[in-house]
Amino acid sequence: MILSRDPAAIFSGGGISFLTGDRNARFSYGYSSFKGKRPSMEDFYETRISEVDGHMVAFFGVFDGHGGSRTAEYLKNNLFKNLSSHPDFIKDTKSAIAEVFRKTDADYLNEEKGQARDAGSTASTAVLVGDRLLVANVGDSRVVACRAGSAIPLSTDHKPDRSDERQRIEDAGGFVIWAGTWRVGGVLAVSRAFGDKLLKAYVVADPEIQEEEIDGVDFIIIASDGLWNVLSNKEAVAIVQDIMDAEAASRKLIHEAYARGSSDNITCVVVRFKNS
Repeated sequence: MILSRDPAAIFSGGGISFLTGDRNARFSYGYSSFKGKRPSMEDFYETRISEVDGHMVAFFGVFDGHGGSRTAEYLKNNLFKNLSSHPDFIKDTKSAIAEVFRKTDADYLNEEKGQARDAGSTASTAVLVGDRLLVANVGDSRVVACRAGSAIPLSTDHKPDRSDERQRIEDAGGFVIWAGTWRVGGVLAVSRAFGDKLLKAYVVADPEIQEEEIDGVDFIIIASDGLWNVLSNKEAVAIVQDIMDAEAASRKLIHEAYARGSSDNITCVVVRFKNS
């Protein structure tokens, strides 16, 4: 199998840091990314530790491009930078995230005006601010947490056949039809994304945001749909539950998804917590 003969085909790495809030929370993280069976790589990811207004903040994200890699790469280079520089990021984090996601999309679309071919990207992100974990999602990449061995979804995929998403699209004058899978305008298999200027009236970059306390969270998995197409939340958590090294866990998930027949790019970030 390609993975065992050519381990360098997977780019991975890891790190460890400390985050100080009301209590000290130690966390480690690891990431892996693999082109898989696709002819080109359209996934990007970002891990960043920053000090914002005297607070240590950690950013983790997976960006799954479609129609090319340029939208996902733009998000890697700009989304967290824009977020950390928002003046209200610490005091009103949720509002800052929502505003920055929309503005980053608008800025990207402005830069895209000269491009003939349409492109877009999902964004699944987790932001640690003190003892708070804020997950913001656009598209069908996904964030899943493990609490006491149970898989807890922290995001819900934005698919065109999701009843509320379909209603939103139709209310905006769009339509959803079956074309091998459910697609917006018969074209796009996700209902929210950055970019996609030709479908922008219906395919928005408004994030759904969920906040969790990190107390009791063992780890989180952030991954592109190359993983979730072949692994359930429960399966992914079970596979890495006993792997304490976050990078090794991310690599294990990549290997498992590929072995189960994933035909997409596969990117995964694992963040492990040790609360004290």
